Amino acid sequence: MFDKLEEVVSRFEEVESLLSDPSLAADPRRYAEVGREHAALREIVDVYKQEKALRASIEENRELAEDDDPEMREMAREELAEQQEEHEKLTHRLKILLLPKDPYEGRNVLLEIRAGAGGDEAALFAANLLRMYTAYGEQRRWKLEILSSHPTNIGGFKEVIATFHGGDAYSKLKYESGVHRVQRVPDTESQGRIHTSTCTVAIMPEAEDVDIDIAAADLKFDVYRSSGPGGQSVNTTDSAVRVTHLPTNLVVTCQDEKSQHKNKAKALKILRSRLLEQEQQRQEAEERSQRLAQVGTGDRSERIRTYNFPQNRITDHRIGLTLYNLDKVMEGHMEEVTSAVTTHFEAEALRAVEQK
Repeated sequence: MFDKLEEVVSRFEEVESLLSDPSLAADPRRYAEVGREHAALREIVDVYKQEKALRASIEENRELAEDDDPEMREMAREELAEQQEEHEKLTHRLKILLLPKDPYEGRNVLLEIRAGAGGDEAALFAANLLRMYTAYGEQRRWKLEILSSHPTNIGGFKEVIATFHGGDAYSKLKYESGVHRVQRVPDTESQGRIHTSTCTVAIMPEAEDVDIDIAAADLKFDVYRSSGPGGQSVNTTDSAVRVTHLPTNLVVTCQDEKSQHKNKAKALKILRSRLLEQEQQRQEAEERSQRLAQVGTGDRSERIRTYNFPQNRITDHRIGLTLYNLDKVMEGHMEEVTSAVTTHFEAEALRAVEQK
């Protein structure tokens, strides 16, 4: 591990030199890539520096623990016990940081929320989830942009697609993909019965031009007048855009903007990310066929979480986590949940690497 860490330090120094090269600034995309690599390497290098300093201090205390002075020996041994415990934590953290990186770390996030089973109640829960993620993003200073939405008459969403712009958005949200189930008494329920509804959440890295090469001949564009809840017309011009990717038959519509040009740009952004997700799923399927010990992927078809409002309870089924602070989570205080899920999947990934 320490040989690998020294290689990381060398690469970090190279990347720092690259960032100071004026010619790199002329290529914004390359500059962004190098910047992301620099940020990832810096975290490893910083933790490694702490580990090295602590290791040196441990060696000093080991010598002092054999000192002739009884008081000095006792102080050194007490400090040594604390340092060894801290060193184990730092070593474990370094092992996690050295795991193969997700190639899309540092990307912006495309968030899709769709109402599932439950009709109007599912649509209302979709709106609740959007507010939850929006509040979480605001706490982390991410910028939210709504790309497409299909609202209902009572304030819910059949579907809403948005992007979060922020350096750690993908790493924080990538395990949110899946089926989210809600149990509560709907406002429309006169007899106070608890209903169960579902929404699906998909988290995708925002695709860049270099990720997906789309030929113009593979795209079909249709324009039409946008409509609001219930089908009423909200625009008198053909500003809404439908784009079809002919090879895959993927269809994306966008009508939120009054400008046809803006709707087209947003629809293409969504299409690129969906095509990138398809490629990710294809690669994951190949990896699954090549290994027996499967690390969970957070696939959207899996039921991952239940939100029980009467008991103020939230349960993540993948890791067996149950908390009784649902009200706070729905206000965007998600860190306890997201950190626990991330820690679980990091541990699974580390275990898989160590078993090879």
